Amino acid sequence: MDCGIVTSKTILLFLSLIFLGAGAVLAYVGAYMIERFSNFQSFIQDEYTLIPAAIIIGISVVMFIFGLLGCCATIWESRMGLSFFFVIIFIIFAAEVAALVFGFVYKGMLNGGLEKSMNVVFGKYNGPEGGDSKAVDYLQTQLQCCGVKNYTSWSNTTWFNSHNSTVPLSCCKNSTHCTGRVDQPDLLYGEGCESKLEQLLQDVLTYATLVILGFALIKLFGMLSVCVITCKTGSQRSGYQPLYA
Repeated sequence: MDCGIVTSKTILLFLSLIFLGAGAVLAYVGAYMIERFSNFQSFIQDEYTLIPAAIIIGISVVMFIFGLLGCCATIWESRMGLSFFFVIIFIIFAAEVAALVFGFVYKGMLNGGLEKSMNVVFGKYNGPEGGDSKAVDYLQTQLQCCGVKNYTSWSNTTWFNSHNSTVPLSCCKNSTHCTGRVDQPDLLYGEGCESKLEQLLQDVLTYATLVILGFALIKLFGMLSVCVITCKTGSQRSGYQPLYA
């Protein structure tokens, strides 16, 4: 038995199983990105930031469909099946590279529009009942922050000037003893929301980028394995018998 054939088949069978598992993982990653970004969509000016997530979900669907094809083509050493499988792997590999590029691009673009959009949304704050206002309260509560830069950023808003120079209660560390007065800074969150939100979104993109990179490397080895099996089976090497005759 040719060692190269056995090794290549093992890699491709393993890759086919990974296709199925990776489909589930990538679907989760894409949904996680969309869920995390949608929680703070009021503060994200560039709607194209979700392009990497859409690409990831699309890749996961393709993986589910073609995982079984890879197993069958590898077991029976079908040249046509393997060729088709190679094309599939290459397309997914290219899509993952595109997602990586978009991920790196939008990581650098986050900070540019984040401060401007946050200033607009915070400036429109009119209490916990408004749509964007709920987003502000949710942001400050979840990230334990106050204001765009810090709690003093609220001094430029209509809410602050019309509510006795106070900040929303979502800025309070403990709402029981806090009334939002800025002369009691120890009761307020000290960090601004811009830096925390940017860090959160950067972490999400980094997490997704690492996952995509890992799967892209697996696809690269898969394409090499297809080439090995196709070349060996077509060369009529003496003594070689298919693994599944």
